[in-house]
Amino acid sequence: MAHQDTTALQTGIKMKIVYVYDALCGWCYGFSPVMKQFQAKHKDSLSFEVVSGGMITGERIGPVGEVAPYISRAYKDVEKATGVVFGDVFLKGTLEKGDAIFTSIPPAIALSVFKSSGSDKDSVAFASALQKAIYYDGIEPENLEAYGEIAADFGLEAGNFIEKMKDSTYMALALEDFKTSQKLQVTGFPTVFLEHDGTYHKIGSGCMPLSQLENNYSLIKNSRN
Repeated sequence: MAHQDTTALQTGIKMKIVYVYDALCGWCYGFSPVMKQFQAKHKDSLSFEVVSGGMITGERIGPVGEVAPYISRAYKDVEKATGVVFGDVFLKGTLEKGDAIFTSIPPAIALSVFKSSGSDKDSVAFASALQKAIYYDGIEPENLEAYGEIAADFGLEAGNFIEKMKDSTYMALALEDFKTSQKLQVTGFPTVFLEHDGTYHKIGSGCMPLSQLENNYSLIKNSRN
């Protein structure tokens, strides 16, 4: 039987995990397996929302070659700390070529389209798929067709998904995500909150093992009893 959170049962209000991430954040890519494991354990007692943080927007948008020296060093730290693997297609293709535009906006729009597709859809898994597509499969962040293929893997129609990505409605929703991140005073990614009755409790900041996330969650949950 799945674990049930006593606070949620006592109040009748289902608590929510708010996962603030960015599709281009390497440490979020490394943290993705932890987030999926945490969700698998608590999916019956918690709802989950993914918020795009907008790490690379405005003047930060530019060719990946501008940050290639940093990524070439940092990815090794992420792999060592988390066990995830950055794909050769990204490292020897996208990164070395250097002309792909790195921007958080298209994947944030893709997540907004996905979240709007139905409450039964798993945005944690979709966010993870976006990161794998970029950092393992080497897709360029502005490749809308690639997002359509990812959406198809989740049972959505690719062509319709791509058309929605071009709709300003979903750009506005992506910008709302960025504003939510700012309102929550997120200064780095990933950051995880437990929301209950309108109050947000930070239970994770930065990449951490599952045991630490579970411990932080338990401390906050028990303090609500």
